[in-house]
This record gives sequence, structure tokens and C-alpha cells, in this order.
Amino acid sequence: MASDIIHGLKRGRAPRSRETAPAGEAGRVEAVMARLARADPEPKAGLAVEDPFRLLVSVLLSAQSTGPTVARVSDELFAKAGTPDALLALGEDAILTIVRPVGLGPSKTRAILKLCAALAAEFGGQVPRNAAELQRLPGIGRKSAEVTANFAFGEKVIAVDTHVFRVSNRIPLAPGRTVDAVADGLAALVPDAYKDGAHIWLFRHGRDTCTARKPACPRCPVADICTWPEKTA
Repeated sequence: MASDIIHGLKRGRAPRSRETAPAGEAGRVEAVMARLARADPEPKAGLAVEDPFRLLVSVLLSAQSTGPTVARVSDELFAKAGTPDALLALGEDAILTIVRPVGLGPSKTRAILKLCAALAAEFGGQVPRNAAELQRLPGIGRKSAEVTANFAFGEKVIAVDTHVFRVSNRIPLAPGRTVDAVADGLAALVPDAYKDGAHIWLFRHGRDTCTARKPACPRCPVADICTWPEKTA
């Protein structure tokens, strides 16, 4: 089931929320993060993060699928096999039968098996604890690596998905033409105090408010800071 592990600001150490943005892009980024944090001070990951291996597999399964479906499939899969060696022993046919509901079943099954083989051969069956090493694993790109490193191990990285990319370019926070450019910009500009919860805050803002079509600008908590020329009244 989805975890209730809380990310975000450490209790007793929250920076003061800013009502207005100081001059410059760094000031705007800090002000935006402060407001999003104030609106959702204890964001929960929505994925099982107690087991880094299960988290990594769940992130792999989540492509083009919904959270509840991924959680249900992950529960079923890990009830049968909870380690790389156990999943390898379970075999392709059995894994495919379980993961088919998340979509792209055959390709995700092959990716899981390749991931398990690499973890067993190169890392002693343990999940690497930082994003750079996680990206050495087959099928694990920067976003998946940074989600895992941030949620499971507390590394101060900010994963960029479609929602985070859109929000970062619209407000803007760390504009860029590529995911890597946006991720590098956020890493440089978001204060460390906000990095633990930044992905969740920005993801939810993009999913629920700053949507691709018909963004809800009138109820946006950072509308006065945002400089997007197409803001709606």
C-alpha cells in the first residue's frame, strides 16, 4: 500500500514563509517553494518507500499508469517475491501475469528482470543510495533515479516529470528546454530546506492547479509571483 512517510520541511526548522518575492530568480524560487510548503507542510510520497527496492520497481511500473493500479500490482508482486534474486527466480511469465494491468506489461517485465540481474551482479542485491549510481542501472533514467534517491534515502535532488517541467517553465522557476536543464536549474536554485518535498509540491501543483489545459490561475497560491503571460483571470 502507499506509504505515509512524510517528506517536506523538518519540524522546527522551517524558513519563514515569504508573502512577496525578493528580487531575482532565486528569490522567486524561494518564495514559490515557501508558499507551496505552507499549503502542504507534510507531503506524503504516495509510494511505498520503506523498501528502496520495492520503490524502485514501483517507479519503473508507474510509467503511463495510475498510482492505485501501481500500488495494487506492487502489493501482489512483492507478496510473491521481495528481492532481486526472488524476482529472477519467479520468472518472466509469472511476473508478466502480475504486472500486465499497469500497461506495457512485456516491456516492463523485461525491464524488471534486467534491473534485478544488474542489482544482483553489481550491487550485491542492494539498491544504490544515490542518484548517480542508480542511473547506472538498466531502465532507470534520471527521473526514476532521483525519485528513488530522494524518497528512499533523502538525497537532496528534485526529480522532474511532465508536471514539474511545465511548472518550472511557466512560473518560471528554472526554465529549460530539456528535463536535464530544468533539473539542474532546480538543483541550483531551490534552497536545501525545501528539496526534500520539492518534487511532491511541484508535481501536485502541476497536476491539480497549473494544469496543461485550463490552469486554475484564480486559485493559484503563487499567481502574483508567476510571470506566465497566458495567466487566466
